[in-house]
Amino acid sequence: MLAREVLEELVRVLGRENVLTEQEDLLTYAYDATAAMKHHKPDVVVAPLSTEQVADVVKIALRYHVPIYTRGSGTNLSGGTIPIEGGIVLSMLNLNKILEVDQDNLTATVQPGVIIQALNDEAAKHGLLYPPDPGTVTTATMGGSVSECSGGLRGLKYGVTKHYIMGLQLVLANGEVIRWGGKTVKNVTGYDLVALFTGAEGTLGIITEIIVKLIPAPEARKSILAVFDDVDKAGRAIAAIIRNKVIPATLEILDNVTIQTVENFVHAGLPMDAEAVLLCEVDGYKEVVVREAVLVERILKEEGAVQVKIAKDDKERDLLWLARRSALPALAQKRPTTVLEDATVPRSKIPDMLKAIRSIATKHNLQIATFGHAGDGNLHPTILTDERDLEEMKRVHLAVDEIFETALALGGTLSGEHGIGIAKMKYLDREFGEAGVAALRRIKESLDPNYLLNPGKIVRRD
Repeated sequence: MLAREVLEELVRVLGRENVLTEQEDLLTYAYDATAAMKHHKPDVVVAPLSTEQVADVVKIALRYHVPIYTRGSGTNLSGGTIPIEGGIVLSMLNLNKILEVDQDNLTATVQPGVIIQALNDEAAKHGLLYPPDPGTVTTATMGGSVSECSGGLRGLKYGVTKHYIMGLQLVLANGEVIRWGGKTVKNVTGYDLVALFTGAEGTLGIITEIIVKLIPAPEARKSILAVFDDVDKAGRAIAAIIRNKVIPATLEILDNVTIQTVENFVHAGLPMDAEAVLLCEVDGYKEVVVREAVLVERILKEEGAVQVKIAKDDKERDLLWLARRSALPALAQKRPTTVLEDATVPRSKIPDMLKAIRSIATKHNLQIATFGHAGDGNLHPTILTDERDLEEMKRVHLAVDEIFETALALGGTLSGEHGIGIAKMKYLDREFGEAGVAALRRIKESLDPNYLLNPGKIVRRD
C-alpha cells in the first residue's frame, strides 16, 4: 500500500479526477496484451495532462521511492507495462495531441498518447506517410511504439520505428526535463541519446514529446497473393525476390494453420488447402510498381508457386491485408491462450527457421501457427494452448526455449519488434553474454540508480 502522503501529493498535483485508486480501475492496469503472464495490480493509476505534471509525478515517486510504470494502450507483447512491483502506473493517454505536421521539414511532432493511425491519417492529408506499421496500428500509441521500437508490416523496405525518430523530450528519473535531437536531417552532436531511449521500454526515462520523420506517400501500389504447396518453397521464394533486387514494401507469410483460421474468420478467399501463402506489396512510382509486380509474379512462379494473383483494385487489396492483420485475433479464438513470439533471423535463414518450428511443434506435441514479416526475417510462431493446463504449459516453455535457441544459432535475435520486457529477460545473456548484460545494467544504473522506472524489465538489479 502507498503511504497516504503519496496519494495526497498526487491528487494535489494532478487533481482527483486523474488519480485512480478503486480496485476495479487498478485491475484493468494489472496486465497487458502478453499471454500467460501473471497479473500485478498497481497501487495507483495517474493520468497527467502535461510534461510538467509528469515531472511532478516522478519527483514524488523519487521522494517516496515508489516505482513508476509508464503505459500507453497496453498492446505490447512482452509484459513491458505490467507493474510487477506495484507502485504508480503512469497512463500517457491524456497526452494525445498531434502538435505539428511540418511539410517543409517532413516531420511531425506528437505527444506520446497519440494513436499511430491518427498520425498517419493526419499525415495523409498532406500527402505524407509515417511508415512504421505495427499490427496494432489502430490502437497502439506513439509513446509505446517508440519505447518498444515496434516494427510491423513495412519494415522490409522502410525500416522500423527507430529509423524515424528524430527528437525526443523526456523526463529523467530525477524529474529533470530534457530534449535531444530535433528536425535537422544531420545531427552528430554528442552521444546518440535519441537512439538510446528508443526501444528502452520506459526503463531509462519517460517520453513526453516525439519528433518523427515523414516521407512522401507512394503514388501507386500493387498487392500480390502467391500460393504454395510447400512451406520451404515459400521460404526460398522470399530470398529469390530480394536476390533479384526487388525490395517490396511488405512481404508476409502465413502457414496452413494460420490460413485456415484466418479464412474462417474474415472470408478473404485464401485457399484453405495451401501449405503457405505469401502476401507481397510493391509501391512507388506507377511505372516502377507495374514493372516490379510483373517481375515478382515471374519469380514466384519460378520458385514453385501454384497460383499467383495480383489484386485488381483497392477492394481486393484491402481484403488481402485484412486477412493478414486478422492473423492474431483469428488464432486467439482457437484456444484460450495464444503465446505469440517474434524470434527473428536473417531472411536467408527463413526456410531453416520454418523447418525448425515445425520440428519443435512435433517434438513437444503442440499446435504452432506461424505467420509474420518474412521479408525481414521476423517470424511470429504462435503457440495455441491453455495456460490452465500446467502439463501442456511446461511443454510450451520448452518449445519457446528451443525457438529462441534456434533463432540465435541461425544468427538471429531474441526480438525483432516485441521487446524484452519480462518475457525474454532470462534469454538476454544467451545473445549478449554476461558482459553484455552487465553493460546494459550499468546504463540503467547511470540514468536510474534507484530502479524506479519500469523496474523488473530488460535488466534487474544485481
